Amino acid sequence: MRCTEKMRIMEILRLWEMGLTQREIAESVKCGKSTVGEIQHRCTEAGLNYDHATTMTNNEIRELLYPDSFGKKSSVPDPPWEGIHKVLQSRDNRKNMRYIWEQDYACSMSYSQFCRRYKDWKDEAGKNVVMSINREPGRELFVDWVGDTLDCVVDESTGELLTAHFFITTLGDSSYPFVEAFPDEKADKWIKGHVDALGWYGGVPKIIVPDNTKTAVTSARYYDPEINKAYWSFAQHYAVAVVPARIRKPRDKGSVESGVGWLEIWLLEWLRGQVFYSFRELNAAIKKRVRQLAAKPFQKRQGSRESVFLEIDKPALRPLPAQPYEFAEFIDRRVPDNYHVAWDGFYYSVPYTLYKQTVTLRISGNVIEILDENGDRVATHEHRYSGSRYVTILEHMPPNHQHQVKFNGFDGRRYSDWAQKIGENTTAVIDRLLKQQAVEEQAYRSCMGILQMSQTYGNERLEAACAMALGMHAANYTTIRNILKNGRDTGSVPSAKPTPEHENLRGNVWQ
Repeated sequence: MRCTEKMRIMEILRLWEMGLTQREIAESVKCGKSTVGEIQHRCTEAGLNYDHATTMTNNEIRELLYPDSFGKKSSVPDPPWEGIHKVLQSRDNRKNMRYIWEQDYACSMSYSQFCRRYKDWKDEAGKNVVMSINREPGRELFVDWVGDTLDCVVDESTGELLTAHFFITTLGDSSYPFVEAFPDEKADKWIKGHVDALGWYGGVPKIIVPDNTKTAVTSARYYDPEINKAYWSFAQHYAVAVVPARIRKPRDKGSVESGVGWLEIWLLEWLRGQVFYSFRELNAAIKKRVRQLAAKPFQKRQGSRESVFLEIDKPALRPLPAQPYEFAEFIDRRVPDNYHVAWDGFYYSVPYTLYKQTVTLRISGNVIEILDENGDRVATHEHRYSGSRYVTILEHMPPNHQHQVKFNGFDGRRYSDWAQKIGENTTAVIDRLLKQQAVEEQAYRSCMGILQMSQTYGNERLEAACAMALGMHAANYTTIRNILKNGRDTGSVPSAKPTPEHENLRGNVWQ
């Protein structure tokens, strides 16, 4: 009963005692004639008059006039509402109103009476005074990790019982939920949860509201929280704003907080005791259960989470991009004097002009991108897992280093790469020279000599000379040099007879 209801009863009593008819009273207090008659009857039965009503509280009038529905206060004492309220407000709570009522008070009062008396206590204690927040359809996606975990996934290879961590989101006006289980709460799982959630909703909101978790916020400053680079990259891909909830302001994301409590009861309790043999199997069960829960009607509004989502939130979402975001790890490095930055045991080159500057490595799949302080890409490397620990692009070197490497610093792979830029015959000659030697390094000088001829005769003539040398079964430095020197590649001089190959010939036959 609200205060206005008490005033209506008192006004009915006052006008009745003044001699007005039921119709006149109904017109005055803006209610039905039958309502006036019922209240008059209840007041007569209870012996209540206007003067007596003015001295009574809301609860006293209600319990006097409606004893069957609300019970008399003297017969059923009030539960310890302060303690119950603290339990319900606690982040670690695993109980709701119905659970508390069923456990402790079902025998003494109905559930509706229990909820009404709790509400009356909150009204009188001022616990219900909150700011009303209207959620714009499809505007905000609230995200968080559920505090509770479950040991429910069996590793089939080891038999070990793995812990499931639960990522949860709720959307807009409907609070339509998405839940996904992961083996940990690391940054890659955080991003994957977001990507999968947007796929679940089939669209993109304007704003994402995370908690100040480390997987989202690098620095949880009150007025200027700093979003970590992986999360920022994700936000750029989907063109969304990330606005972290204010520290110690749980009502900023009350939607997901209430969603967490709701799902801890109706989802996690349902999962408890079950065993799954992969996270894929667990997540399939979660999706089926969440769909069932989202279809249940609201208790205090029309429709369900699902129906409100389909009718109001989903049409307001923006389309998904053509490709989902691929998680990338971001690592900052200061460029040392050898202009190679370290990652996972290997060293990747950057332009030498960035010496002493801070660059960012973006590691995604098998590609490592390096960004300068302005976010511009300055280098791209294939992620190296074996081989030489130093991965160098020649153009990243200063001129004096490039000159030195051209003559002293090449390895077989670099000679092959250079040859491929000239042509397939040159490549075939270089590859043959490298394979002929028991120790690859013994062929380096001949390879360099042949490749250097492109600077004197050009790529086309060197390619033609290599083709002739291959046809003569004499793919070596001296043969190719003589072909170019005598102009045989241009057809001006007849080519010499090829020297036959047999097992008694060793080394380079023309040297």
